[in-house]
Amino acid sequence: MRTLCASTLIGEFFVIGFAGLVAMKDPSMSMGTVWTVSGIAMAVCILLCGLITRPGGVQLGWALQLALIASGVFVPAMYFMGAIFAALWWASVHYGRKIDEAKARFAAKSDDHGPGTTTSPSGA
Repeated sequence: MRTLCASTLIGEFFVIGFAGLVAMKDPSMSMGTVWTVSGIAMAVCILLCGLITRPGGVQLGWALQLALIASGVFVPAMYFMGAIFAALWWASVHYGRKIDEAKARFAAKSDDHGPGTTTSPSGA
């Protein structure tokens, strides 16, 4: 799960940066505010890459997804991009957990056979 979620978060890091460039062109927003908010959100993306397997990591990721969608108030294209990344986040968590479970089953199965024991291809 960690690899898939981290990949999604790195993608979001870049999207947030590009959204900051778009928001910077809006005369009603100060450049300092835009880059402070964007910088904090980008830092959260990077920090979450390391925290994703800890308790509450996935929930923080969902909070980031909601914030990304809500940023559409300032940059309307972020409604769409936020929804896309929320779907990617769901897929990363859902399929990442399935992959982790499959890896654990495979590891448990190979441990049952123990080192040095072999089985013939016919199963005999």
